[in-house]
Amino acid sequence: MSSLDLLLFSLSRAFCSPIAVFFQIQGCLICLTLALGWACAAYVRNREIKQMKDCMKNGNSFSFLCHDINELEHSYQVDLPRVTVIMPLKGFGEHNLHNWRSQVGVETMHKDSKYVLFLDDDVRLHPGSIGALTREMEKTPEIFIQTGYPLDLPSGSLGSYCIYEYHMPCSMGFATGGKTFFLWGGCMMMHADDFRQDRYGVVSGLKDGGYSDDMTLAAISGAHKRLITSPPVAVFPHPLASDLNFGRYWNYLRKQTFVLESYLTNVNWVMNRALFTTHCYLSWGFVAPYFMAMIHVAAALRFYYKGFSPEEIAYTSGGLSLVTFLAICTLVELLSMWNLTRIEVQLCNMLSPEAPQLSLASYNWCLVFIAMLVDNFLYPVSAFRSHFSQSINWSGIRYYLKDGKISKIERTPRSKDMGPVFTDLGGKHLYGKKGLPTRGSFLSSLSRSLAQWHQPKKFDN
Repeated sequence: MSSLDLLLFSLSRAFCSPIAVFFQIQGCLICLTLALGWACAAYVRNREIKQMKDCMKNGNSFSFLCHDINELEHSYQVDLPRVTVIMPLKGFGEHNLHNWRSQVGVETMHKDSKYVLFLDDDVRLHPGSIGALTREMEKTPEIFIQTGYPLDLPSGSLGSYCIYEYHMPCSMGFATGGKTFFLWGGCMMMHADDFRQDRYGVVSGLKDGGYSDDMTLAAISGAHKRLITSPPVAVFPHPLASDLNFGRYWNYLRKQTFVLESYLTNVNWVMNRALFTTHCYLSWGFVAPYFMAMIHVAAALRFYYKGFSPEEIAYTSGGLSLVTFLAICTLVELLSMWNLTRIEVQLCNMLSPEAPQLSLASYNWCLVFIAMLVDNFLYPVSAFRSHFSQSINWSGIRYYLKDGKISKIERTPRSKDMGPVFTDLGGKHLYGKKGLPTRGSFLSSLSRSLAQWHQPKKFDN
């Protein structure tokens, strides 16, 4: 018997120990919990679809704009409040410097604006999106922020599927049909007077070194017990770029983990640390059972292929039972994810009936499964990288944190013949012949990031 076989069977036996069985069952429970969350989110989105269909049966062919057709009357429309839309540019180095400050520039809004809506430049609104958000604000004045969430449409690359998979667990927090603790900076409607009067320290909090607008505002909301809601129609299609390679995915993941290092208050710091710890534990807790399952399957194949007898080697087939249970849980999870995506695609098509219709036909569910493993494995790596470096290079600009706030910003020197750095994930084609992104592999991107890990931190005095 080879040493490889001995190692394989030893690992298989070790992975049948009580502690290993615990982690494998825990991984299955994580799968089932995600499946349940997506099923609940699908129920909320599907309820909205049914309500729109009922309105259409009752003669309201404009149900994608509003459920009550009388609200389209001129007498109703003239009394609607004024909304100022702020759409900061993203994706180019010369503008990214101002992205994290963009919300404090609302002093230029119209004096009669009652609400202000912050949108990412690549958000694809539906015809009735602003109206739906405004109606909710009017109906429930105590709402602090109204938000929504994107429906990622993978372009076919593994990086794009990793982005899709990363967003899907978060999407269930936005599909509550009402109150939520989640906030997406790509779509936020707020009371304009909150900015004019700096209520709850909104303006000062964003000016005072906050890197992430949504994390900063979510912390303010939590500290002052303010209400955040997400209406069921606030889901927006977001086609991912066809050239979204692994390096760009890694940069995006680094940004998502970097925001957890920024905070306003000690309470905010504790919440970020709790989120950091929980997400890292669950991510590797999700991946570990699949590694153990590979060992169990490999050991079983070697045992039967080589024709070993139980007398020759101590081997138990109990590991295969765990593998079967994990496979069933994974299938349930993928089916639930597919169902939620299907319903959200249908909802987006109904909300934008004149836009090109979205489809699930292009989704590769094998790549979705691979992306689940890759993304959950890399998240803790990125999180620890962000924690120890306290800096990030985003779109040619390096941000430095100190005590949870931006302390220094440096522009990366660029040659004159280079085009802008393209960091937006949306399906746009803004490159000219110059400045095309290099086709470096993910490993080369990761190695460059790790090489910067040991660079000394720079802070302003």
